[in-house]
Amino acid sequence: MFRRNGSQCVATFAVDEVRVLRKVAGEVVGLLTDGMDHTDPVVSRLFPDIYPDKPDDSAEFRLYTEGDLKTSKIDQAGAILAALPDEGEGEVRLDGEAAEAWLRAINDARLAMGTRLDIQADTDLSDELDAAVLHDPGSSRVFQLSVYAYLGYLQESLLNALPEIE
Repeated sequence: MFRRNGSQCVATFAVDEVRVLRKVAGEVVGLLTDGMDHTDPVVSRLFPDIYPDKPDDSAEFRLYTEGDLKTSKIDQAGAILAALPDEGEGEVRLDGEAAEAWLRAINDARLAMGTRLDIQADTDLSDELDAAVLHDPGSSRVFQLSVYAYLGYLQESLLNALPEIE
């Protein structure tokens, strides 16, 4: 997918890939801008308590840092939206800074999806996807697991292209 071309990471995306990436990045932005709900497990995953055993200290830390962190996460998802073609297929060229933003945004999207899909560190994604296909091949879970796997592949390809950037 991503490959190094001089000082850039370059990938060509099909129409469906552009649609999926636009939807995923848009959902992350929506999650962070539509009255962010701290009781939502996804929000808790994206903004974990820094002091889990000290809720007052965590709340104070959040008071001073959450705004900037939220803005950063929105900007990173926005970097994906800005680099993708408006519609149809197309090529994406990322310099080192944009590639780093994409990596962070993809990570946030995977954390959010993994939380919703109840993916754990020891979950075998291939087994999970096979079980979902056997249960109902046309289910939204099959689609969501496929997107989650695709984001992992995309993240890995970008990571592999990134170290070579000067």
